[in-house]
Amino acid sequence: MRRSHILGLPAAAVLLVTTACTGTGGGSSDDGGDPQSITWLIEEPEDAEALQALEDHVATFTEESGIEVEVNSLPLDNMRTVLQTQLRSGEGPDVFSWGSGPGFGGALAEAGLLHDLTQEYEDRGWEVYDFARDRVTFDGKVYGVPGEMETIGIFYNKDALADLGLSEPQSLEDLEAASEAIAEAGTIPMAVGDKEGWEGGHLLSMALSSIAGPETAEAVITGEESWDSPEVAQAFELWRDYNEQGFLPESPTSVDYDTSISMFYSGEAAMIPTGSWLVGEIDDNVDFEVGFIPFPAPDGPGVFTGGLGSGPYVSAGTSKTEAAVEFVDFLASPEHGEWTVENLHTIPPVPVDTEGLDVSPLFAQVLEDTATLGSSGEFGQNIDVLVSDAVNEAMYDGFQGVLTGQTTPEDAASGMAAAADQ
Repeated sequence: MRRSHILGLPAAAVLLVTTACTGTGGGSSDDGGDPQSITWLIEEPEDAEALQALEDHVATFTEESGIEVEVNSLPLDNMRTVLQTQLRSGEGPDVFSWGSGPGFGGALAEAGLLHDLTQEYEDRGWEVYDFARDRVTFDGKVYGVPGEMETIGIFYNKDALADLGLSEPQSLEDLEAASEAIAEAGTIPMAVGDKEGWEGGHLLSMALSSIAGPETAEAVITGEESWDSPEVAQAFELWRDYNEQGFLPESPTSVDYDTSISMFYSGEAAMIPTGSWLVGEIDDNVDFEVGFIPFPAPDGPGVFTGGLGSGPYVSAGTSKTEAAVEFVDFLASPEHGEWTVENLHTIPPVPVDTEGLDVSPLFAQVLEDTATLGSSGEFGQNIDVLVSDAVNEAMYDGFQGVLTGQTTPEDAASGMAAAADQ
């Protein structure tokens, strides 16, 4: 899956596999090297300028601490394949950014590959939101600092809606009425693409959270209730109906994410259901005013679906634990959080004083909304980072099948239930 920022992207929970690989630059084994030099592995960014900005920012840490940090990057698919092998071999990074939740950090913790940071939280006073800290806590121990917070909702073209005499949708009825009016005007109501599959996970997540409510959605995700439930089928059905009513682009399973974004930027589509990671690109690419709302509920505004990006962990095999933890302390600081807000357009999972920060009105709204969610913990759940790979595959296949008419909503829900029982 895709995020536009530098430290991670949403992806299906995966079981890391052992394959042949090479190291990422060393420093993690007890090789007698300089203890004040460590390596940090991140996902390869799309924007080379963002990587350079990050390296320059990390240089300020080196100036203050005397600890050199070698920043290495790999494409996400490569990291999925080689990270566990590198950590097991002792040739992996000292610090690396990786996803939270049981399929990411949890899998590495279970394998004994992560350094326990529980005491560091107490000693250093890292002020991470409680829900975010829970996502990197496994068997009662805290192993990482969560990555940036994200919300999933609907960006909409305020100018396009105003031209049609439409207000911000406050319920599903409003959303459907607005979509009908937009379609009649010759514009695509919602820029939805599901060619890559992961997009369907986000679409199902936001619909389920708003239709069923956050508590019911969480109960399904955690296994307290079955995926083979009316609410899950209703969430699939909603998107099937929107497709049949012409609210989505023609053949959405043939439209990739980048194309759907371009539809919104160009004005070809009036709305796009996606995540807050897109706000920086929106600021750079549109010449109209944009709003951001949660996916509406049947009887009201609904709730944002929330999640976390990749954040830093320390390798259990590093011989430079003290220096590695010192660097994580830098990454967990409010000052680093403020820097990421202004420079990477990401939202840290810690309280940040945004007064005086140079951000757009849209991003200021997203920051305020996300901070409220982070402190309250009241939001829907992003399914794909909290379930098994088998459930994700069933969800992606089922969603595409529903959009193409090859699968009923009920069968798609049953497929996820069967995958969860494996």
